Amino acid sequence: MLSLHPGEPISVGSPGEAAAFVYPFQNRMFLRQLSILNYKNISDASLGFSSKINCFIGDNGEGKTNLLDAVYFLSFCHSMSSNIDSLSMRHDTDFFMLQGQYVQDDGETVEEIYAGMKRGAKKQFKRNKKAYKKLSEHIGLIPLIIVSPDDVTLIAGGGEERRKLLDMVISQYDNTYIDLLNRYNKALQQRNALLKMEEEPDAMLLTLWEEEMADNGEKIFQKRNDFVNRFVPVFNEIYNKISGEKEQVSLRYISHCQRGRLLDVIQHDRHKDRAVGYSLHGVHRDDLEMLIGGYPMKREGSQGQTKTYVISLKLAQFDFLRQTISATTPLLLLDDIFDKLDAQRVEKIVNIVSGEQFGQIFITDTNREHLDNILSKGNFDYKLFHVSSGNFTVD
Repeated sequence: MLSLHPGEPISVGSPGEAAAFVYPFQNRMFLRQLSILNYKNISDASLGFSSKINCFIGDNGEGKTNLLDAVYFLSFCHSMSSNIDSLSMRHDTDFFMLQGQYVQDDGETVEEIYAGMKRGAKKQFKRNKKAYKKLSEHIGLIPLIIVSPDDVTLIAGGGEERRKLLDMVISQYDNTYIDLLNRYNKALQQRNALLKMEEEPDAMLLTLWEEEMADNGEKIFQKRNDFVNRFVPVFNEIYNKISGEKEQVSLRYISHCQRGRLLDVIQHDRHKDRAVGYSLHGVHRDDLEMLIGGYPMKREGSQGQTKTYVISLKLAQFDFLRQTISATTPLLLLDDIFDKLDAQRVEKIVNIVSGEQFGQIFITDTNREHLDNILSKGNFDYKLFHVSSGNFTVD
């Protein structure tokens, strides 16, 4: 395969061999400067970053993760811990403000992103001092992947967590995806409201919302299915690198759309939906099956295997986003990821993230040894920050 579209890979290799991918038009955007006021436990900070690796060392609860959350907010328009923006405001204050200056490799293309909110007022989000009409227009401008301890919920939690994984990645490279989700969810809510009625709902109105669900749901399914089919080989390769091929894992997409036309599937059990008062079928029930050795990872995986699985998922997301039409290398945030991993797996991860294919990286840890190990692996630019009570000092 030879493609000349930006971001699409040139595949090199003989038939039957693993393909090696080269990305000829890869852009790199990095966060050069970040200003923070009253965000969580950070009262006032103005930080300049390395374009390669930025390490944050400190005890738990000092503000390392809050710094990463501020970076996340500027990519996704909300905190990674909550969609309620007021919860990100520092206690006993009336506003918060984040402002990031992003620069591309040429050093001249600059994007200034602003997020701010006053208590009791609507959040403001601006690109180069111009407010967005819809926040969804911003998603994907600054692609980002974060790996954190909370990611174990991808395995231990319910299907909602795994659908969020799908939605977060696809929405960063497909600007139609969020609108499809919004239309589907609106139809789902309307159908559920009719199903909950004590009197018999209007059959024509019910059919109308079912058709809307099915139309948007099948489009969502196609995008999710396409993503998973392209994603799984990347995930398997990364897991094998980290684990040393010690165990066999798999990842499979499960959807009601695989049973046939979604409208038929939804309408087939309408009487059951009416009995329980909500919709039992649709892409809002999609899931990812995660297995190790043919058995559920949730039940069979050790702590180290579970963490390896999750880290592999996230690094595969990173690699996938690099290959998309935006051709922008994502920012990579690694939040306290080395705990519960043996030394060999830590070394494998360090070797992977130290590679040239990665752009700007933010790493937090309570263990200085892990960070020193990373920084000793290559001749690259870095900054090391000590974090205490929401204050940052450069080593």
